[in-house]
Amino acid sequence: MKLSDRTQDGIVVLSPSGKIMGGPDASLLNDKLHQCIEDDQKRIVVDLAGVEWMNSTGLGILISSYTTLRNNGGELKLANVTDKIHSLLVITKLVTVFEAHDSVDEAIGSFGQK
Repeated sequence: MKLSDRTQDGIVVLSPSGKIMGGPDASLLNDKLHQCIEDDQKRIVVDLAGVEWMNSTGLGILISSYTTLRNNGGELKLANVTDKIHSLLVITKLVTVFEAHDSVDEAIGSFGQK
């Protein structure tokens, strides 16, 4: 897995690519999300367009990050959820937990003005 990040309109956009399957690759995403929280960047969009697959470890990282952000007054939203990952979210009933958007711009716009 590779991970790129950028800031758009004061919101951090994290773009993992490849497979989120655990191990050192997955900890990269986890570490970056926690670094954002430490840096007081609490509005985050995870762009999943480049993610081929995610297993339970990847879902665990998203859940942990979502919970940590919420507990610190932040929000995490998903963008460009692929059909495979959407199916995974439906099966695990996490589709009701995560706010998912069709594009990064749509996700960013959903934060509103703060």
